[in-house]
Amino acid sequence: MNIQERLLIFVTRTNWILFAAASILGLLFCPAGFAKGIIFGGLIVTVNFHLLSRTLRKALTPPRLSSHNVILAKYYFRFFVSGLILFILISKDYVEPLGLFVGLSVVVASIMLATLIEVKNLIFKEAI
Repeated sequence: MNIQERLLIFVTRTNWILFAAASILGLLFCPAGFAKGIIFGGLIVTVNFHLLSRTLRKALTPPRLSSHNVILAKYYFRFFVSGLILFILISKDYVEPLGLFVGLSVVVASIMLATLIEVKNLIFKEAI
């Protein structure tokens, strides 16, 4: 398995693990609005990551390569729907914006964790 596949699998799994951990900790230790923000934000960003991954995998796998216009249209549609959902959540005071920000950071945190682990592996691999 090459490094790209390993990173994608790690980030995909870590997204769900971090989302579950942040949601549980939010429910246990934070006010309800903040916890709902973590849950909704994490769910939005994790589902978007999986949909983008699926779109790219289908579009770039031979024999049926998709046009870049189709990929961009799906991306912007997802972006618009996500923005609309975020607008409704914030404007109707269903969630606290700071909790939403924490939830939306789940994918970024998993990518950073994957990067740190790969850098550590490269450094220690070079040292041996």
